[in-house]
Amino acid sequence: MNGWLIIDKPVGPGSTQIVSAVKRALRSGGYPKVKVGHGGTLDPLASGVLPVALGEATKLSGRMLDADKAYAFTIRFGAQTDTLDLEGVVIATSAVRPTPAAVAAVLPRFTGPIAQVPPAYSALKVDGRRAYDLARAGEDVVLATRDVTIHNLAVIAMPEGETLEEASFACTVSKGTYIRSLARDIAAALGTVGHVTMLRRTKAGPFGLQPAISLDDLADLAYARLLEQALLPLTAGLDDIPALPVTPDQAKALREGRKLIGTAAPGLHLAIDRAVPVALVECDGVEIRVVRGLNLPMSEEVP
Repeated sequence: MNGWLIIDKPVGPGSTQIVSAVKRALRSGGYPKVKVGHGGTLDPLASGVLPVALGEATKLSGRMLDADKAYAFTIRFGAQTDTLDLEGVVIATSAVRPTPAAVAAVLPRFTGPIAQVPPAYSALKVDGRRAYDLARAGEDVVLATRDVTIHNLAVIAMPEGETLEEASFACTVSKGTYIRSLARDIAAALGTVGHVTMLRRTKAGPFGLQPAISLDDLADLAYARLLEQALLPLTAGLDDIPALPVTPDQAKALREGRKLIGTAAPGLHLAIDRAVPVALVECDGVEIRVVRGLNLPMSEEVP
């Protein structure tokens, strides 16, 4: 069981609870014990794509955290909560409601590189403590501005009317982007306040909703010992990395952490021995060195 399960996370559980659900499913199906980890936190009130890595794929979870993400979200105008979503307490209100034209006109200001202040209710650490723990304890939380990139941002739904109570958007963003902060800032730019009422992740790195399974599907497949049907290969998370074929002797050297002399194009590659991933390697045009070794036996990939 080395690969990816793409879970369509429902509203309610957090990402760590989804990992626990996958572990329970593996146990219920009598599968061998493997490492399990997720590839990017989703808020409890968010739904959608949550890649869960199994076995050797957990070594690649960091790449998934760094990947671009796509979301659909809804902003309700007129009230801001302390959590910037439905879960929080209202801390500010405004009678101002934006027009559809104003919403469309403001979006270019939030497309491309922007500076963003993360929400106080976030998992970022302040002096070694989680920001959300400090916020829940009533302490003032001051988080540093961070630079993120909004690759695209568009309106996908607006109720009819001269002014709007809410509007829905779709966006693709760089790592570290908080959609709740984006919603807060869009509302502020429109002269009002707002909070997120719906947040759904539609893509994480190369993974979209198409291969995603529900928690019910997860449990049913595991019980029937058919979980392999939903398991994507480890390489599914590396679609953007070119393959570098290596010989068995070279594969042995890489597994031992030794460098190779090679002429591969500079950059990151996936070393492969007869269709079996061996390691993520970095090539500088002269040497090939291991970035992340993988421990996949030949029998898993080659009949």
